[in-house]
Amino acid sequence: MRGPHNIWRLIRTGATFERNGAMAAVLNAFGAPGYLRVIIRVLSWPFHPLARAGDASLPPVPRSLSAMGPAFIKFGQILSTRPDVVGEDIATQLRILQDRLPPFATGTARETFRRETGLDPDAVFSAFSEPVAAASIAQVHRAVLADSGEVVAVKVLRPGIERAFRRDIDSFYFAAGLFQRLAPGARRLRPVDVIAHFESVVMKELDLRLEAAAASEFRDSTADDPGFAVPAVRWPFSGRRVMVLDWAEGLPIGEPDVLAAAGHDLPALGDRVLQMFLCTALRDGYFHADMHHGNLKVAANGDLIALDFGIMGRIDDYTRRVYAEILMGFIARDYRRVAEVHFEAGYVPADRDREAFAQALRSVGEPIFGMEASQISMARLLAYLFEVTERFGMQTRTELILLQRTMVVAEGVARSLNPNINIWEVARPVVEEYIRRSIGPRALARDLLATARVLARFGPKLPQLAEAALRAQVAPPAPPPPPGLGARVLPVALGALAGALGVLALWLF
Repeated sequence: MRGPHNIWRLIRTGATFERNGAMAAVLNAFGAPGYLRVIIRVLSWPFHPLARAGDASLPPVPRSLSAMGPAFIKFGQILSTRPDVVGEDIATQLRILQDRLPPFATGTARETFRRETGLDPDAVFSAFSEPVAAASIAQVHRAVLADSGEVVAVKVLRPGIERAFRRDIDSFYFAAGLFQRLAPGARRLRPVDVIAHFESVVMKELDLRLEAAAASEFRDSTADDPGFAVPAVRWPFSGRRVMVLDWAEGLPIGEPDVLAAAGHDLPALGDRVLQMFLCTALRDGYFHADMHHGNLKVAANGDLIALDFGIMGRIDDYTRRVYAEILMGFIARDYRRVAEVHFEAGYVPADRDREAFAQALRSVGEPIFGMEASQISMARLLAYLFEVTERFGMQTRTELILLQRTMVVAEGVARSLNPNINIWEVARPVVEEYIRRSIGPRALARDLLATARVLARFGPKLPQLAEAALRAQVAPPAPPPPPGLGARVLPVALGALAGALGVLALWLF
């Protein structure tokens, strides 16, 4: 039975949070009512001896999560992207949460490779190192291919990690459902939906074929970007529990002194980090959503190398255009246009006061523009922006929150390389180039062409649809059939096609 296990797991979690000084902060973040706070803390206290002690160097909340094991560590890392759920203070604490777990045996990793690929690791590799990195879900080994002498990275899932995660996720659902029933005020945070989001992210990370596909797609989309590199996937040696990529040789981007000593241009590297994030987010709609110091290296030739593709962000074309117009509006200090974009996109309810909203946006932008270059923060602007839009009724949009969180992390990396970086000046050319290509006559022509292609799929059916429509007009009255395609699609399709061709002709001539 899962019920008793979940109750025991919940009690031990509460005791661990209480012991590490995190319980009060968590209850405050979720707005728990007074009676529930008393119940939780009273129940946690007798089990204090069974609680786990965390790393004393960490703040209370990440300390507690790290003490509870891999699933809790990963949950904390994902919650760091959701300040709308846990609040900005706890989200900031969670951003420093790192995987600090002991490695498993190298022999186990080799056996996993054999079982997943059906290949003998002794025949495939002439060398296979001890673990060079151990995280909550997997660990990495450095190996050498026997046939070519090329160096590769072999990522292997922890033994039994899938079963352990499913057990803990079940406990998370139990706790979220219980909390939602006992604390009605927490329903606005949709705790069960938050756990479902966590489950969807983790299940992808537990299948390394999906991460390999993400790495491959990201490598293809950035192939022509100078100064940026993504390791190639070695598909014949990869499977569900093991992934092999080219080894990325380089210096950690988190050590500016070492980079400077090696002759690298730190300000240029800072610019590149920020511009590559914006470029992939706006141009491709597919970006690395975990760009912290541990996932970036600098090659000897100065190339920026991205690693670890377990968390990737994706935003659709329309959202990218909205995001770019919002950024450009702030850069140009055109707050009325920023307000209009929010209303046009439906982010803010139409019945709200547009002038009042534009004025609120000015209160966000003007203080930041009055700062020195070293103090200007686009991440801070986005945080203020979401705070204002929430007051005007904007619903939470997960993809924009992930974008904001990644912006915070990328900006932090860039500023560690160049404390005086001017975020606006770095961002402007990327945003302007995207707007030039994606908003205007050229974009209109491209959109109309895409529309024409969709409508062209009805081409072979148009004669049949026309005949059906004519028969329907001359036939004797009959009971109306269920809503059909012909009578509705034909006039809409023809009208849309004529309109598209007309607008295109006007623009071209």
